[in-house]
Amino acid sequence: MSVAVAGPIVLIGAGNMGGAMLAGWLKSGIPGSSILVLDPGPPPAMQTLIADYGVRHETAPPAGVTAGVLFVAVKPQIMDAALPSAKGLVGPQTVVVSVAAGKTLANLEAHLGEAAMVRAMPNTPAMIGRGVTGAYGNAKVTSAQRDQVDALLKVSGPVEWVEAEADIDAVTALSGSGPAYVFYLVECMAEAGRKLGLPADLAMRLARETVSGAGELLHQSPDDAARLRQNVTSPGGTTAAALAVLMAGDGMQPLFDRAIAAARKRAEELAG
Repeated sequence: MSVAVAGPIVLIGAGNMGGAMLAGWLKSGIPGSSILVLDPGPPPAMQTLIADYGVRHETAPPAGVTAGVLFVAVKPQIMDAALPSAKGLVGPQTVVVSVAAGKTLANLEAHLGEAAMVRAMPNTPAMIGRGVTGAYGNAKVTSAQRDQVDALLKVSGPVEWVEAEADIDAVTALSGSGPAYVFYLVECMAEAGRKLGLPADLAMRLARETVSGAGELLHQSPDDAARLRQNVTSPGGTTAAALAVLMAGDGMQPLFDRAIAAARKRAEELAG
């Protein structure tokens, strides 16, 4: 992949999400020499990747470097401590991209000054190139910068741009946190199978493969989720019996409504 930017791609934070993006960029063909990683202690796997691809690594922002794209991939709880030293990396042509949940563009501007800025919310399947990212750019982001950011985010999966910054909190609640909901679904299905008499390890294998297989079918099929559900639901059959419980007035929909609303509320609280 070729992405023309006005300076190096600078990544602050090489943990799970930052590391997933870095791996995706390198595997897509972006030369390591065009990337600068700022992290006081990258995980061992990232240290190996940095060394193998010749990525520049520093523990603090070096003098004289202006980023073309500045990715902020630190936890929201430490952003206020991590960002002030990075202000010198931001120039007139820089676009700043934050993947920290809850932290607003106003918060970024307070530390880095006014600049072209994007809030993005990927999710953990980005680590295997199967994530999805919601993104919002402020008015200073040019069409060329948006294309640059879009290309860099797409190495981890599809990118969906939203029209209002507030929508990013809803994206965080739905897809950013969403993989955990699916993993918990597997736990619940396996536990229900165990309670019906299946050995716990067998119940977990069945639940795990069912959910991952259903997800891949959803990924590959042109049909929407409702049609796929209907395709496996015979009238009066076993699936219909289960769905009568899950789709009841006190079933999964109101539960998910409350859960995702709680996640959005927490994202708003993290903004400070």
